[in-house]
Amino acid sequence: MRLYLAAAVLLLAFVAYTEAQDDAIADKFTNFGDQIAEFGKNVAEKAQTHFDNIRTSDFAESTKNWFTEQFQKIKAKLDEISQ
Repeated sequence: MRLYLAAAVLLLAFVAYTEAQDDAIADKFTNFGDQIAEFGKNVAEKAQTHFDNIRTSDFAESTKNWFTEQFQKIKAKLDEISQ
C-alpha cells in the first residue's frame, strides 16, 4: 500500500512540476513576442527619423529645386514650340 501511495505522490509532484514548466514557457513566449514588438517599433522610429533627415537635407532640397527648374524650362520650350 505504501508503494502505491508513494507512486501517487510522485505522480502528483511530476504533474505539478510539468505545469510549472508550461507556465514558464508560456511566459517566455509572451516576453519574446513583446520584445519583438518593441524591436520592430524601435526600428520603425529610427527609419522614420532617418527618412525625415534625408528628406530635409540640403542635397534633397537642391535636387528637388533643380528638377523643378528643369521641368519649368522644358515646359516653357514646349509652350514656345506649340505657339
